[in-house]
Amino acid sequence: MDRDPQLTRLGLFDAKVPRYTSYPTAPHFNAATGPAEFAGFLAAIPPGARISLYLHVPFCRRLCWFCACRTQGTSSDSPVTAYLDTLKAELQLLAHHLPEGVTLSRLHWGGGTPTLLSAAAMTDLAQAIFAIAPMAAEGEFSVEIDPNEIDEARLDALAAAGMNRASIGVQDFDPAIQKAIGREQSYEITRSAAEGLRARGIKSLNADILFGLPHQTPGKITASVAQLLTLRPDRVALYGYAHVPWMSRRQQLIPSEALPAPQERLALFDTARALFEAEGYRQIGIDHFALPEDGLARAAESGQLRRNFQGYTDDPSGVLIGLGASSISRFPGGYAQNAAATGDYTSQIRAGRFATARGHLFQSEDLLRARIIEALMCDFRVDKAELRRRFPKLADPAAPLFARAAEEFGPMVENRDDSFEIPPRGRALTRMIARSFDAYDLSRASHSGAI
Repeated sequence: MDRDPQLTRLGLFDAKVPRYTSYPTAPHFNAATGPAEFAGFLAAIPPGARISLYLHVPFCRRLCWFCACRTQGTSSDSPVTAYLDTLKAELQLLAHHLPEGVTLSRLHWGGGTPTLLSAAAMTDLAQAIFAIAPMAAEGEFSVEIDPNEIDEARLDALAAAGMNRASIGVQDFDPAIQKAIGREQSYEITRSAAEGLRARGIKSLNADILFGLPHQTPGKITASVAQLLTLRPDRVALYGYAHVPWMSRRQQLIPSEALPAPQERLALFDTARALFEAEGYRQIGIDHFALPEDGLARAAESGQLRRNFQGYTDDPSGVLIGLGASSISRFPGGYAQNAAATGDYTSQIRAGRFATARGHLFQSEDLLRARIIEALMCDFRVDKAELRRRFPKLADPAAPLFARAAEEFGPMVENRDDSFEIPPRGRALTRMIARSFDAYDLSRASHSGAI
């Protein structure tokens, strides 16, 4: 039986499901988690632990229409300077609560556009971070790079600060598609940024590319992937464009009639996947690709791949602290999210308080379901023996969950005594299968399409 009719019957092309970068997902966070709970999470970190930091810079010189991230446009540096002062104040608050000897397993600057910072501001921010926690041995410092918003001085500053991984946003190289999504960025300027990074010893290069964009066809995505491959990124995120104009008003500028249908989106993904695999990239989870020597590929090979708010990661730390407006932290005890609005975040930090506005405290069943969902998203396989070891009081109640998913998805899954697995024929359904293990009411949020 042909694959697509089965996918149609199971509802792939109509379903709206979470991306499961967390469980429970952010729409289910609540205001019961605030600054006191955040401080409690910090107090539980053992001395000498390795933690990770994410810093959110929510500013852009121009707002790309396709983007649904929490960002704001600015043509001047004054709001950025004020925001950096608040970030440094938040770092000082954090320093008073961190245990002794903490080091950074991962440090990531995201946005927005972190590279709109001046070279001097980049240096100042890095020094403020490392004053409270140095990088651990073999730690990773990564920054999201906008090729349109970078120059020699800023590249020098980032390299001098210790950045050893860079992530370049590409989206698509076709000029008509770029114009339709409000992100005009030539191949030449992208190549120049990649060459500038490598010339400064940045050996690890990520790239983001999108499928499902307006006017995108298999031929056009083939051309864009071919150009991207000439840059030989170490890993690639092949994200599906999420058209959610009810959440991101700027997406209303994108012609919805020019968007590919769900079946066409799947064909675009399959086209790009074949090109990456033909060039020696290994598929990682549902939407990443990596060269065999990259850390992400090694983590997938060894069963250490994990899922967080940036997508897939090989970060071994159990603590991720998010700094800046809207940033989300993940602790063994739960999630904590800063106030989303920059003004609210700033007022809290300037008053000497953490800006935690919402979050979630884990219950035992949350952790069980989270592990099942993460295993499916990362490995397409749940090891039932591992579940029994980690959740001796809860693993047996998981049996009905596996049975129900097996009944719903039939030959697209394999439910054995020792494992529950999604074979290659069913992997387009991974997010839907993960949803079947979600105990929360998904009607509370409007999610993007399953493909």
